Amino acid sequence: MADRDELQAFTSIMDALVRISTSMKNMERELLCPVCNEMYKQPVILPCKHNVCQVCATEILLQRGYMCDPNSEPNSPASSPATRSPRMGRRVVPKQERLLKQGFGTYPGRKRGASHPPAVLFPCPPCQCDVDLGERGLGNLFRNLTLERVVERYRQTVNISSAIMCQFCKPPQLEATKGCTECRATFCNECFKLYHPWGTQKAQHEPTPPTLTFKPKGLMCPDHKEEVLLYCKTCQRLVCQICRVRRNHNGHKITPIISAYQALRDKLNKSLSYILGSQHIVQGQISDLEESMRQTEVSGARAQEEVLQLIGALRSALEEKQATLTRTIAERQKDRHNVLEAQVWERQALLENSGLVSYSQEVMKETDQPCFVLVAKQIHERMQRAIEGVQSFRPAACAPLPPFKLDVSREMKLLTDLHFVRAPDAPVIDTQRTYAYDHIFLSWRLPQDSAPAWHYTVEFRKTDPKHKGLKLWQRQEEIWGLSTVLKGPDTDSVYVLKVKGYNKAGYGEYSEDIYLHTPPAQVLNFFLDSSCGFPRDRLVVSKDRRAVRSVPGVPMLFAAERLMTSCHVSMELVLGDVAITQGRYYWECSVDPSSYVLKVGVGQESKLQELFQMPQDMVSPRYDPDSGHDSGAEDATLDMSPAFAFLTIGMGKILQSHGSLPNSRDPTGCTIPLPPRLGVCLDYEKGRVGFYDAVSHRSLWEGSVDCSGPVCPAFCFIGGGALQLQELVSIKHERKVTIGGFTKAE
Repeated sequence: MADRDELQAFTSIMDALVRISTSMKNMERELLCPVCNEMYKQPVILPCKHNVCQVCATEILLQRGYMCDPNSEPNSPASSPATRSPRMGRRVVPKQERLLKQGFGTYPGRKRGASHPPAVLFPCPPCQCDVDLGERGLGNLFRNLTLERVVERYRQTVNISSAIMCQFCKPPQLEATKGCTECRATFCNECFKLYHPWGTQKAQHEPTPPTLTFKPKGLMCPDHKEEVLLYCKTCQRLVCQICRVRRNHNGHKITPIISAYQALRDKLNKSLSYILGSQHIVQGQISDLEESMRQTEVSGARAQEEVLQLIGALRSALEEKQATLTRTIAERQKDRHNVLEAQVWERQALLENSGLVSYSQEVMKETDQPCFVLVAKQIHERMQRAIEGVQSFRPAACAPLPPFKLDVSREMKLLTDLHFVRAPDAPVIDTQRTYAYDHIFLSWRLPQDSAPAWHYTVEFRKTDPKHKGLKLWQRQEEIWGLSTVLKGPDTDSVYVLKVKGYNKAGYGEYSEDIYLHTPPAQVLNFFLDSSCGFPRDRLVVSKDRRAVRSVPGVPMLFAAERLMTSCHVSMELVLGDVAITQGRYYWECSVDPSSYVLKVGVGQESKLQELFQMPQDMVSPRYDPDSGHDSGAEDATLDMSPAFAFLTIGMGKILQSHGSLPNSRDPTGCTIPLPPRLGVCLDYEKGRVGFYDAVSHRSLWEGSVDCSGPVCPAFCFIGGGALQLQELVSIKHERKVTIGGFTKAE
């Protein structure tokens, strides 16, 4: 029993050591310079947030023709590229060349007011583009001391080498024999003499035994050699006290370093906690991708076998074609495999023992605030991209390869044109015809060059923003047309829909998801009341009683004649044939943009009939064209709720004058464009009516209305105009195939 316990304890210890070793090995990828592919040595942070060894950066700039200023005092020996290790070949820069080329840094003797030299461009390997380093080049960059400390801890943990190597020799490096506390670097004998020449201030540096545990005092401002204690939020850069008062940061938002330290530390800690807490999600995504890779292999092998069987029957005539088709399958399989394999590698980078996570955990141990702030922003941005990748995960390619079907029904003379039958391309949903009303009407079409489809499959689901869990897709298969109707959607909900086609080659790709917002209440079906007593010569109602048109006629001519002496109004009223006495209802209509003045709304049937029983042509003191209010606004000031509420529309605009008087000098501030369809929602119990843009479901205006009696839809015309009620989907598309029984998508 004791032996078994000891064996289990030993196994647990070994597993822990393996996990730690794996974590450290994965983190090694984060600690390799993208230029030399070795551990970072005195890394600097580029403006693009990537790191590179200072020696590597200097060498690249030398190859591009930039030259350093020999009179400037470098922060470390690595920042003096004019001379290099004897093992690399000493580069002596002639005095004539020591005046900088292309403006790498500043140079002595530069006249005040002279034009600035061009900025230094550095080719960043990860970005694969040039990064602007400014006029001073590398002298304007901070050293990444946090990364140096992480590299040092990593070296000590994995015990990379027992010997300390010179930091300035070209590989293979010599073993270091001396160290310099002032330079914070280790040297071989030759490099120490080279970087500490006689007759210079560096010759006074005392050599020490070689070590890798130099402790830098802190980050210094590259411009003023002062310790950085502030952070400029505008420039997103560490600054010193002198930088703060200079013109470059005038008016910028500058905070103490402790504030930026704490803010970035909290953000990074939150991102790291999310990544660590989502390991099961990442592992599940990796499993899905591995399964997709397996299915890709299986489907690819099956497709090749099918091709070989079909070609075998016609071997004598199809030898050359067989090789072409087999190669096509292999290429598609390889491309799909490479895409999925790359995505697996990206998911593995988010695992707990991955390089990015391990590196972030090591950075979290940093206590030097300026150093942490300098590197934390870079890691946080990568963490944010990783989080977005986890949240919006979607395989880069479908699991199986598309079926490879050969059309062998043609005669032998057509064998030279033999090709794979393509699955239909992703359909394009017609957003102009697709809408949600009493039901959801979905319409689509195939792209012009797409293979034909035999039938289609529509999938949809209801989204619930209050719950993060996604509901299962519902599906209807074998739709033989280019449209369908989804019956019985929930009110005031958002549905996401997609469609795909099918033919002999199988299913094609899904269309892009489309989101439809259903009406906020039950749809009211009504017709225009043709018996309300309106003048037949001015209002023309269609046969189906869903459209009405106002003809100005002779009365408007008389109105124009008396326009200079009084305000003459000709108002025509049309009511719906349904009166609402309870509940909550919604309906839509379309208004002709060329209508002169048209009011859409609701009102008590008795009040409206009483109001419009007056003579049709008269001077009305209740209507003032300069007031911006409808004819019931004055009565509304006496009662708690008006007997009717209208939205005023005219000349393609909607008047928003409720609550304030419009400014006649600037009328554009109180109008909005007329949407293609208007929605009206009446809540009888609450006595509220709302007007919506029926396309975007944006609220236009909401007000109160007296619901002490029956309330009906009402439409008022002043001058010419036209209006069309929205027809129910169930009536307009009743001949279409509709969704009856729903099945859950697999």
